[in-house]
Amino acid sequence: MNKCLEKSVAAKKSIEISVITAVYNRAKSLPRALESIAEQQHYPLQHIVIDGASTDGTLDILKARRSTLYALVSEPDRGVYDALNKGLSIASGDVVGFLHSDDVFAHPQTLQHVASAFDDESVDAVYGDLQYVAAHDPTRVIRNWRAGSFSIDKLRWGWMPPHPTLFMRRRVYEQFGCFDTTFKIAADYDHILRSLGSDKVRVAYLPEVLIKMSLGGLSNRSIQQVLKKSSEDLKAMRKNGIGGTGALIWKNLSKIPQFFPGKTRSGYLRNPENYS
Repeated sequence: MNKCLEKSVAAKKSIEISVITAVYNRAKSLPRALESIAEQQHYPLQHIVIDGASTDGTLDILKARRSTLYALVSEPDRGVYDALNKGLSIASGDVVGFLHSDDVFAHPQTLQHVASAFDDESVDAVYGDLQYVAAHDPTRVIRNWRAGSFSIDKLRWGWMPPHPTLFMRRRVYEQFGCFDTTFKIAADYDHILRSLGSDKVRVAYLPEVLIKMSLGGLSNRSIQQVLKKSSEDLKAMRKNGIGGTGALIWKNLSKIPQFFPGKTRSGYLRNPENYS
């Protein structure tokens, strides 16, 4: 198992959240993400930024805000999941989440609400809803991802919580390891199946939008990328013994209602639990 973190030894009086941002040549969008973190009303908070040796002015923006960052690393990497793993190796908070350089938190109280969900010591992971917004206009919502409540049966039918909204206790990464970088697009899905599918992680759902994500991410830039993502999804299912070809079909079909807000409660054409 990929043990990328040393076990934490001291409990803290209040929940500290580590937020990891991986960035490469995002000088135009990065300031919005940084401002979103600066607006958060939860403390203690540590922001870790892993830059892939950007050349477009991104590093200058980060250096100007160096005093607000817990850690800043700028060096070549082997892709976004390698960068996120570097961040995980630095993170020391009780809870770890991610904010990509094109994304923002939904409101200044987002991390407060997440931290409140972790007040229950038995809760290991928390997730919420996601909105896809236009890259040129973050106020324009293109797609709503209403995640709905968690169950392993849903995982078996291709459902997954929106990874940008997923926060996990550091101990989950200690137990299940970091991202498998042999996956170039679906390492987050593989990690979700590995950890949440183990039946050893207690999961809580926050029924609110936590992240606004700009459209145009790595997995949906082109038909070729969509096909590659599907191939990697199936590989992750087989690797973890959860789901299969039928689940992959449902996984893709279930996204359709996200473009029609209000049609379904949790993004499914029909409830996959009815077909278990």
